[in-house]
Amino acid sequence: MKKINPFLKSKIMGWLFVIVPTLLIALFYFYPMVEAFKLSLSSGKGNNLSFVGLANYKRLFSDPVFINALKNTLLFLIVQVPVMVILAIFFSVLLNNKALKLKGLFRTIVFLPSVTSLVAYSIVFKYLFSNDGIINKILLSLNILQEPMAWLSDAFWAKIVIIIAITWRWTGYNMIFFLSALQNIDPEIYEAADVDGASAGKKFFNITVPLLKPVILFTTITSTIGTLQLFDEPMNITQGGPGDATTTISQYIYNLSFKYTPDFGYAAAVSYAIVALVVILSILQTRLGGRDEKKSK
Repeated sequence: MKKINPFLKSKIMGWLFVIVPTLLIALFYFYPMVEAFKLSLSSGKGNNLSFVGLANYKRLFSDPVFINALKNTLLFLIVQVPVMVILAIFFSVLLNNKALKLKGLFRTIVFLPSVTSLVAYSIVFKYLFSNDGIINKILLSLNILQEPMAWLSDAFWAKIVIIIAITWRWTGYNMIFFLSALQNIDPEIYEAADVDGASAGKKFFNITVPLLKPVILFTTITSTIGTLQLFDEPMNITQGGPGDATTTISQYIYNLSFKYTPDFGYAAAVSYAIVALVVILSILQTRLGGRDEKKSK
């Protein structure tokens, strides 16, 4: 039996390693995306779907519940993402200090929230901020409040609770990226700045932040995508309430599919609204980040 050329064999094996995952990605990612888009052009229940073209997409612009969910999602995005990124940078710089003892322990403590169950921690936050929860008890004992705060039944404070919960959950996750980037910065750069008499503030804003820009861009984009898909926290902490005050786009998709009278075609159209937002915001952030890098050069 004729032996296969080792070079040809390695080439075939290489193609197999590429083709198999490509087929799996196409099957489990791109095929459902295409089917979802086809579904978004239809209306009806179950298998009794009829083609309606772009009617579902036109409906988005006149749907008050969707517009409210969009506003809520963008509010969480605009407030929470910058706060989280700033906190992640702060903790990464603090925990990268060579003089700090027990750095491993502190890094673990900050990172631990990001590996907790989304549902479990959401339920914990729900009880923490309930009328008879620990937060109200502490504030009452310190005489900061005269009566329990209705955190989850007030539209403004319910949004604050969601923002606090997301920030607590994801700050440590983003901190790891900044910590890794900081450890790759050449220490000689800071030593040269010390020789020139640069203060800690000048070193941070003139050396650390510019060198962290690629990571800042990456974490901002990933956090934006995650926030646009926000579901677990409002679903488990406030159930989207009070009223629709904390309902997000993803939760509205769930409601359209399983809570209200099922309308899978319109739900698919709403899901593609998230896709459009992700693409637009990612492009804007990438271009702004690239523009800043060109200016610095």
